[in-house]
Amino acid sequence: MSEYRHLVRKWVKPEDLNQHDALFGGRLLQWVDEEAAIVAVTQLGTIDIVTRHMSAIDFVSRAGRGDLLELEYRVVAFGRTSVTLSCRVENAVTGQDVLRLDTLVFVAVDRDGKPAEHGMTAPTPGTERIRDVAAAVR
Repeated sequence: MSEYRHLVRKWVKPEDLNQHDALFGGRLLQWVDEEAAIVAVTQLGTIDIVTRHMSAIDFVSRAGRGDLLELEYRVVAFGRTSVTLSCRVENAVTGQDVLRLDTLVFVAVDRDGKPAEHGMTAPTPGTERIRDVAAAVR
């Protein structure tokens, strides 16, 4: 599998904090899942995807107000109907890992919600796959 990485940054704001002035774990998971879905859409060339699986979630360290987080995604593998990603979240302020997920699996689905073959075997750094599908629909 050729090397592909997708990086996005999030700023921890006061509304993202829990009663201990640390980032809510649920908020971080929301960010992770949403961005992973965006990566899956660009890789599979369809917006018709579902989150199928997340590996054990390892919260390594805390993040607080004002911290800048880097969410880094890598394509691990393509299946017949799926794409598997990994995610690492680093606190850009402290340099510490905040969270690690070894696998996030997304599945392409048809109109009935059944798994659909996507035909992709290698990652792409761009959005051409989703653009090709949109152009075909018009």
